[in-house]
Amino acid sequence: MHKMTSAMNALLRLGLLLAALPVLLAGHPARAAMTIEIVGGVANRVPIAIVPFARPAGTAVDPGRVVLDDLARSGYFRIVDTDNLLPLPTGPAEVRFPPWRSRGADALLIGQVGAEVEGRVDVRFWLFDVVRQGQLLGMSLTVPASALRSAGHRIADLVHEKLLGEPGNYSGRMAYIHKRDGWYELQVADADSQNAFTVVRSPEPIISPAWSPDGTRLAYVSFERKKPIVYVQRLSDGSRQVFANFRGSNSAPAWSPDGARLAVTLSKDAISQIYLMGADGGEPQRIARSDGLDTEPVFSPDGRWLYFTSDRGGSPQIYRMPAGGGEAQRITYEGGYNVSPAISPDGKSMAYIHRRDGRFQVAVMDLATRQTQVLTDTAFDESPSFAPNGKSILYATLVNGRGVLATVSVDGRVRQRLSQHGDLREPVWAP
Repeated sequence: MHKMTSAMNALLRLGLLLAALPVLLAGHPARAAMTIEIVGGVANRVPIAIVPFARPAGTAVDPGRVVLDDLARSGYFRIVDTDNLLPLPTGPAEVRFPPWRSRGADALLIGQVGAEVEGRVDVRFWLFDVVRQGQLLGMSLTVPASALRSAGHRIADLVHEKLLGEPGNYSGRMAYIHKRDGWYELQVADADSQNAFTVVRSPEPIISPAWSPDGTRLAYVSFERKKPIVYVQRLSDGSRQVFANFRGSNSAPAWSPDGARLAVTLSKDAISQIYLMGADGGEPQRIARSDGLDTEPVFSPDGRWLYFTSDRGGSPQIYRMPAGGGEAQRITYEGGYNVSPAISPDGKSMAYIHRRDGRFQVAVMDLATRQTQVLTDTAFDESPSFAPNGKSILYATLVNGRGVLATVSVDGRVRQRLSQHGDLREPVWAP
């Protein structure tokens, strides 16, 4: 990860060398999972006891353990010890509340995994309010036998929402660039960093991944032909197409919410400007003209606006204009450097990188009031991306000179770091 020591370098993300052909590795498993470290949490975490789910012998994955790990690292829950409380309940009729209350639990989760039938299993779970001694949730999920981890993440989402009143994001996926041993890898992983696989691998730079709205494709920029070219790759089979390969640079792809168009930054006519193209390619339509560099476009969730970074006013700032083109309006005014806009799923907030006292940090702005809060205390942050539930922001930063991924809640209280051998950069949540 570069340290963004010049405004131009960060603005264009083109301070990289050009070179040779990448090796396609669709579906190739990544070699190591990330380590997730909690570096901050809320003061009053919800105490919850999670009992191992009853399951047939030989079942490799316990969904209850997946839920426990998800909630434990969230920063919102405190896991209550279940040792020496035998026999542990596996169904509602076996639940006795006083022992759990004596341990300090406010909530209790139990569950069962049924026998496999034609490759599928039923996962049943129950969530109890220990204080009021009543049931809060009771559901059954039917999933492929190979998807017990996914079932656990889904249950964690439901428990989080029931107890905190807002959706969880444990079932999400993310894409990011992993540089190690001289190779660049575009990888996709679950929110807990498991099930990672490499989409494309190259000895030369890969940058700017962007998810299609349906989560089936990734657009990205590759330097394989001695210049930056935008590709679109399908995750199911690894097939890809050259999307934008015009004279000069082709960079910063961004999908429209309906998946029908992409915004891209091209320098084919002059300096880098923003163009619209149909999702199947075709002739680009230039939607703005300025004497500065326009880049990093991103659509608002309703598709009405296009936010972007430009130095047309003399320093890198964030602007917006109608998605079909029109007059641009400056959005950021505080400080001389604001780049990399990301819009929350509800369209009400914007995350971006703000430079303050020489430090590049994640900030969030209320778009209605224009009130801004800096969320991080690191010095070289980049590429903020909202989680699908809108409650946290994924970004990349430098820790001890190495690129890591990190998350921060939109109020700045809960933080995590995700590290792995090599440098991690340019993360983006899947829709």
